[in-house]
Amino acid sequence: MFPGKKTGTWFTGIQKPWQRIRAKAGLEDIRIHDLRHSFASMAVANGESLYLVGSVLGHRQAATTQRYAHVAMTPVLEVAGRTASRIADLIGGHDVGT
Repeated sequence: MFPGKKTGTWFTGIQKPWQRIRAKAGLEDIRIHDLRHSFASMAVANGESLYLVGSVLGHRQAATTQRYAHVAMTPVLEVAGRTASRIADLIGGHDVGT
């Protein structure tokens, strides 16, 4: 798709340029794969659907995207807290606008 450095060759990967970029930025332990996981996690945390995030990442299976999209603990705890409060209100006989 992209021409290589030598005539008649093609660009075959981003690994060598990525190594130079990481070294210059002081991020030697960051892999491109890590960036994909971070992208998926942030997108899902922002409310994007797994289906659309998977499409952006080129995943064929939703299960692959689920493995990529690590959910931060704070939103998980917030959901648990809101749900527990709602259940407590219902048990206590309070109308919570179902």
